[in-house]
Parts: sequence; C-alpha cells; structure tokens
Amino acid sequence: MYKALVVENGVQATEKIKMLETEGFTKENIYIFAHSTDRSEHLTEATETGEVGFKEQGFFESIGNMFRSRGDELRAKFESLGMTKQEAEQYEMELDKGRLVLVACDMKK
Repeated sequence: MYKALVVENGVQATEKIKMLETEGFTKENIYIFAHSTDRSEHLTEATETGEVGFKEQGFFESIGNMFRSRGDELRAKFESLGMTKQEAEQYEMELDKGRLVLVACDMKK
C-alpha cells in the first residue's frame, strides 16, 4: 500500500511529510522525487526521508537504473513502490512539469 502526493516545492513537501508522519508513515518509508537527480538528492537529504535502493527495487533493478534514462529510472522506482505502470507514467509526467512527488509506503506488505 502506498500514498502519493504531488507538491510544488520543498516547503510544501516538508508540510506533507509532517502530515504523513501523523498518519503513521515513518520518514524512512517516505520518498521524495524530482526530475532532477540533484534536486531529488538534496530534498531527500534535507527532509531526512528514504531513498529507493536495493531494499525496495532489488539488486538487478537497481543496477539497471544506471543504464536507463531519468524518466525510465523514475517510473521503475515508482513501480517498485507499488504503483501500476500507468500510475508511474502519470506521476512521472508531474515531475516533467517541475513538481515534486512524495510517495509514502507501508512496508509491512
């Protein structure tokens, strides 16, 4: 189970992260995405949220991301968090518009 939110900037992201924490999600299970790798990494570090890595994607999927375009990599990460292919495409389009996407996961699946 996951919950996805679209926000315009880091300030809104911080507010939504606090809201997600009150709903029972932990910061390590909240992921923030931006189309720019640098922006995504900076916001993840600043908000102390999780990073999608081996645990979420598996070894081969994570290695495969090194050879994908940024859009393909983002869609793969979204899908590894429980989104359908269509949902991943929809949220990646939001990133194309300069927005941020927050995904909170209940990792107890």
